[in-house]
Amino acid sequence: MTREENYMERCLVLAKKGMGKVAPNPMVGCVIVHNDEIIGEGYHEEYGKAHAEVNAINSVKDKSLLKKATLYVNLEPCSHFGKTPPCADLIIEHKIPFVVVGTIDTFSQVSGRGIEKLVKAGIDVKTGILEAECKELNKRFFNFHEKKRPYVILKWAQTQDGFIDILRTEEGFEKALKITNEASTKLSHTWRSVEQAIIVGKRTAVADNPQLTVRSVQGKNPLRIAIDRNLTIPNNYFLLDGSTPTLIYTSADANSENNLEYKKLNFDEVLIPQILNDLAERNIQSLIVEGGTKLINSFIQSGIWDEARVFISQQQIEDGVNAPILDLKPVEKEDIEGDILLTYKNN
Repeated sequence: MTREENYMERCLVLAKKGMGKVAPNPMVGCVIVHNDEIIGEGYHEEYGKAHAEVNAINSVKDKSLLKKATLYVNLEPCSHFGKTPPCADLIIEHKIPFVVVGTIDTFSQVSGRGIEKLVKAGIDVKTGILEAECKELNKRFFNFHEKKRPYVILKWAQTQDGFIDILRTEEGFEKALKITNEASTKLSHTWRSVEQAIIVGKRTAVADNPQLTVRSVQGKNPLRIAIDRNLTIPNNYFLLDGSTPTLIYTSADANSENNLEYKKLNFDEVLIPQILNDLAERNIQSLIVEGGTKLINSFIQSGIWDEARVFISQQQIEDGVNAPILDLKPVEKEDIEGDILLTYKNN
């Protein structure tokens, strides 16, 4: 790894500290180097607060060194006024002569303009350092601005013999099958804490009474979403308890209150585009699709998904509800204390 790559890697390490806290902004880390020594660093810590470049510049004790330093940042410095002033202007103000950027920002209000502003000010700018890694870190952000929809993550657990649940009646009085171990459950809750929304279908909502919250780890609950055309989820169920923001897609009329919002959709038309368009309007950049089989299969069949995370346990039940099937090879395989986690990408 080159010296520039090492400093960019440090930017990525810093940027990841903002995961789950900065959306819908991207995760950004910044390192300032003088004479091959880091003299300042920072990252975007929380949405609405100072950007990485600001925190890094503020951390430099001897500001006179900035005129001879190199600033490394994993994403192109912003050039527009948002909740904070443009970072490109701050870099120019401090006369930092060299800037190394991991990847261009495809967001329309930036998209090369930050670099253009720096170059016009006489700053030497280099781009494309660990570009693939920089893009992967902010895949949700890039996907949102390029495709105008959330980054869709399909997630389910299945038995070794390919079932997602036991056979249950429509009322769902039978207890749901516990497939994964505690380590896998904790990992699932970690995922919830860093994604913006999570969705289930009506049958899962009624049969399982899921909480869809972060309980096994510390973090922020995602926006809970359920599809309930005729409002059949019982009023005493977790999804309707008002404990955390929840969105119900329905065809019925209902009053929104106490963290609970009802949104009417046209159920005579395909739902997925309607849902994703609505979430995009809400600035939701990531969505976990957590069940059941019917809902997950509808996303698979539509082709509108980006990543799938599939837990496979060691247990076998011989009969049950068939798990979704992906006609793809996993890009990653991991052992989670006996459970196998397969990750797929829809490229």
